[in-house]
Amino acid sequence: MLSERNFARQIDLTSLQLFVAVCELGSIGRAAEREFIAASAISKRLSDLETTLGTTLLQRHARGVRLTPAGEGLLHHARAVLFGLEQMQTELAEYADGVRGHVRVHASISAIVQFLPEDLGAFARQHPQIKIDLEEHLSPEVLRAVQEGAADLGICNGATRVGGLQSLPYRHDRLVLVVPHGHVLASAGAVPFEAALPFDHVGLHANSSIYLATHQAATRAGTTVRVRIRVTGLDAMCRMIANGLGVGVMPERAFQLLSPGDALQAVPLTDPWAQRQLVLVARDFSSLPATAGLLVEHLQADETRQAA
Repeated sequence: MLSERNFARQIDLTSLQLFVAVCELGSIGRAAEREFIAASAISKRLSDLETTLGTTLLQRHARGVRLTPAGEGLLHHARAVLFGLEQMQTELAEYADGVRGHVRVHASISAIVQFLPEDLGAFARQHPQIKIDLEEHLSPEVLRAVQEGAADLGICNGATRVGGLQSLPYRHDRLVLVVPHGHVLASAGAVPFEAALPFDHVGLHANSSIYLATHQAATRAGTTVRVRIRVTGLDAMCRMIANGLGVGVMPERAFQLLSPGDALQAVPLTDPWAQRQLVLVARDFSSLPATAGLLVEHLQADETRQAA
């Protein structure tokens, strides 16, 4: 059995590239034409690869090649390795173009719609040589990305269990019930979520923090949420509600930014879970790269200003 270090030394990238080419084209000959290399050279590299791995990767036949189960597994990993190298090349090339840092951030839709455009915009103006890659995900997926190292920093609902991760406060928000203008609840002032349960709802992803909070509240009330339609974004929720497809729950500031004129009205929710804390999460804030640490300091300062 090869040790991890010896295995890495004996697998060369050219052989992986040629293996992927043969798999994609289904033929050593066609791969040789595309890669401008002799078919015999490719065949030799593939045989050496099979010897190193100790298993058959390809079944050769008159019309080409067919992957074995081991070959299918290697193809998956080889593509991941080559893609990772392409990403590394792209990121390193950015340093030559003047980029001096790179922070990967995954955040919930609530954070992205309400706060991050202004917060990240201000940070980018202060640190133009730091690149920020931002991806939108559900809160559980944000935590998973940070845990697995796919993101340096996560921003999500603080009510989501962070497990072994560290967290810092980011922003507060409040959930409201959004109803069409003239709805029976529009003039109610403030209501518990239970008052909205007799009506059809426009809902979000089944794993979103808002979905989970509303369905838990309905369960406590001994009923269920009547979800008429499910959407993937808060802007789509507003449009559906404005066109009479139900009521919905969203963050108050998001409603203020997205609401289409006077067609909708936000009704405050009196439930304790409607008051939320958004948090920054990392595996270890003290060991973050310097650029990510600068971003955390900036976002923490924004939280302090909001609290004041």
